[in-house]
Amino acid sequence: MNKRMLLAAVAVLALPLPSLAQTAPDVAKLRDAALQDDTAAWDIVEGLTTEVGQRLAATDAEARARAWAVKKLTALGFQNVHIETYKMPLWVRGAETAEVVGPSAQKLTIAALGNSGTTGPAGVDAEVAYFPTLADLQAAPAGSLKGKIAFVSHAMTATQDGSQYGYYGGVRRSAPNLAASKGAVAILIRSIGTDYHRNPHTGVTNWADGVKPIAAAALSLPDAEQLERLLKRGPVRLKLLVTPQFKGQAESGNVIADVPGSDPSAGIVLIGGHLDSWDLGTGAIDDGAGVAITTAAAMRVRAAGQPRRTIRVVWFGAEEPGGFGGEAYAKAHANERHVLAMESDFGADRVWKFETSLPDAAKPIADRLAAALAPLGISRGRGAAHGGTDVGPVIQTGVGGVDLSQSGLRYFDYHHTPDDTLDKIDPAQLRQNVAAWATMLAIVANAPEDIGPVPAHQGE
Repeated sequence: MNKRMLLAAVAVLALPLPSLAQTAPDVAKLRDAALQDDTAAWDIVEGLTTEVGQRLAATDAEARARAWAVKKLTALGFQNVHIETYKMPLWVRGAETAEVVGPSAQKLTIAALGNSGTTGPAGVDAEVAYFPTLADLQAAPAGSLKGKIAFVSHAMTATQDGSQYGYYGGVRRSAPNLAASKGAVAILIRSIGTDYHRNPHTGVTNWADGVKPIAAAALSLPDAEQLERLLKRGPVRLKLLVTPQFKGQAESGNVIADVPGSDPSAGIVLIGGHLDSWDLGTGAIDDGAGVAITTAAAMRVRAAGQPRRTIRVVWFGAEEPGGFGGEAYAKAHANERHVLAMESDFGADRVWKFETSLPDAAKPIADRLAAALAPLGISRGRGAAHGGTDVGPVIQTGVGGVDLSQSGLRYFDYHHTPDDTLDKIDPAQLRQNVAAWATMLAIVANAPEDIGPVPAHQGE
């Protein structure tokens, strides 16, 4: 560094700006306190999963969860706590059994996919048509699956960023519709997961207009591989019984809670997770942890003093069957000025990376985040923040965000299974999440910069 550069750097450091030098001590204190001792997040996820349990969207259980949430958030000191309801289609699980018939007769472990059709009470008995990948099913001729049960496999593996879920999740999302369009009477898929326990992974599937839903279920990984071995020995027939029901329109809702800011013109920082869960487990990592982490972080920022911007915590309803809560929120609050939107919906294991999407004028915020999050072992990523299903509709209007990426190495062992229970949450890693979120919120909610819309081409 030459003399001129050195003098310029000293001059910049001497300026009386609301810079990192001024905010870092308070942020560091807040961060370190959360890392060492946080009971709020654990109390929230423990209470939700114990006192309510599973929370299938648009059912009485989800309604009980909303009532529980209002009582809890009010007791925790949030303001403007209320429920905003909306209507959506209701799907409920029925009986689900599968068994190989013939010389190798044996039972297989399955779980119906959300929005699955039914076999009817008598079930179906049919030959299996095997497809190693979704691409193989796509290549099957029209009508070639008439009267058969399709079976689609794949080879998803665990990764830190969970990126394989995007690709292999296509098997769950689109294979049932594709098999139905080619004449199949039912379909089984290898669970979209990475564990080797007899815990099948559920999750939503989608049907195109004009395609009648067929019975669609996921096999646990051990059962999927067992079926593959049987198919190598010759044709396999299955007896399948899957009897879910579509119950018409029912009520779901979002629970809203605010930490009011001192400057209403500075906008709203939207955070949260989803309140609903699938019905196999108790929704601890998906997404009781997410609502707990974001809520506890907001409480820590509030305790440090009134933030400049309003922090709005939303416990979104009906994320699992298709993001109904996020869409309803964006529509209901379209006239409010949101400046950032973020969610936690990837379990409770440690945050390892952050990425931002900010307008040019607010880019210094990202530098302050990098310095404040580094002591937590969180590095700055090279991509742009994209949010998730719940805040996605708000982000699509041009609102920026911050992604705090959690480790996905364990997540898909438990995701959408009966094993999604409280014991899968590591308290120490939960605290690290709260510390990361509290640090981030303290910086963005108090940032002196104006945080305007993010152009479509722009991102950190």
